[in-house]
Order: sequence, then C-alpha cells, then structure tokens
Amino acid sequence: MSLWTRITEAVSALANGEGLSAVFDRLRTPPERSVAFAIAVIALGAKMAKADGQVTRGEVTAFREVFQIAHEDEAGAARVFNLARQDVAGFEEYAARIKTMFRGDTDALCDLMEGLFHIAMADGNYHPDEDRFLERVAEIFGLSGGQFQRMRCRFVPGAAPDPYQVLGAQPGDPLEAVRKRYRALVRETHPDRMMARGVPVEAMRLAEKRMTAINRAWEQIEAAHAQ
Repeated sequence: MSLWTRITEAVSALANGEGLSAVFDRLRTPPERSVAFAIAVIALGAKMAKADGQVTRGEVTAFREVFQIAHEDEAGAARVFNLARQDVAGFEEYAARIKTMFRGDTDALCDLMEGLFHIAMADGNYHPDEDRFLERVAEIFGLSGGQFQRMRCRFVPGAAPDPYQVLGAQPGDPLEAVRKRYRALVRETHPDRMMARGVPVEAMRLAEKRMTAINRAWEQIEAAHAQ
C-alpha cells in the first residue's frame, strides 16, 4: 500500500465536521508515523501558504521538493492541503499537536522543519512572513535558536553559511571534537535512521541537501586546519 493511499485512508477516517488537526492525535506509532510525517509537512505547508481558493498545480509542485508525488496522487495531496487551509485550527495548534504526536523527538521534528524549508524555498524566495512562521513553529517544537539558524543558513540564499554553524560547532573547538560532531550528523542523516524516525521513503530527498551541506562544511574546516 502506497504512502498516499494510507494518507487518503487516514483523512477519510475523519468524522463529519472533524478538522484535519484530529489526525495528529491518532497517528503516533510506527508505521503510522510515516503517514503522520507526510500529513504534518503538508498541513503546516498549507498554513504557510498565502494563496486563496483551491490548491494550485504550482503549490502541489512545491511539495515535490519534499515528496515524490506521482501524477495520480496529486489529488490526494491537494485534498490534505485544502483540508488544512480550511481547518479553523491555527498553525500554532497544529504545531503543538504535531510535537505531541512525535513525543518531542527533536530529530524527527528537525526533519519536518527541513521539509517546510524546502517548501518555503520552492519558488526561490524566502519571505519575511515565512521566516516568522518557521521560527515560531521551531519554537513550539522546542528546537533551539541555534538549530533553527543552522537550518536557515543551509536553505536560504545569501551569505555563504558558516561551516561551524552548519555542524553545530564553534570555531575554537578542537578538530577532533568537530570531527565527532560531523560523524554524528552523518549518522543522523542515514536513510535507515531517518526512516526509523518516521520519515517516509518518498521523502528521502530531504537527506540529500543536508548531507551535501554537512560534507561541504567538514571539508572546509578540515582544509583550513591543514593550511
């Protein structure tokens, strides 16, 4: 059974008049967590979107930055998107329920935040309102300011990201300590670890950009120490 079939089933199980936010109270254990992860990214992405009316093809395309959505599954993704936008519950309530759903698993919540950054940057622009939205979601998730800044520096164009910031290290740290931090991040980004946290196979591209940034940061630091 595909991820999108399972998502459709989870949404169809909602009682008449029940908001999409109710899903977050039910999907808390494997294998439902992969369904929960996808719904959480789409739902918060919908809350972040500004367009009115029905979901556009461009908005569905944005989710392809996170998920591999086949043409026949677009209707299911659009349905979740529109249910979230129509739900009277605000994004802060969504974020709080999602944190509870993942039992405060910081790594899983960071994975989810990266999905939202992918969506925010799908059009090539990072609006100040998106920044405020994502910073508030990260705060509700219980992520530190440093964790949020590290993600933002990897996704948002501008000044080249500081390699130490990418790795969550300090310039004065011994090289061996930075190496250990780098290796820990590589382990956290391994597909098996991400799947265990609930990231669906369809969203494994989340790891690609992270791994590229992690490797580049370590190479820069290692090269600087070799000089």
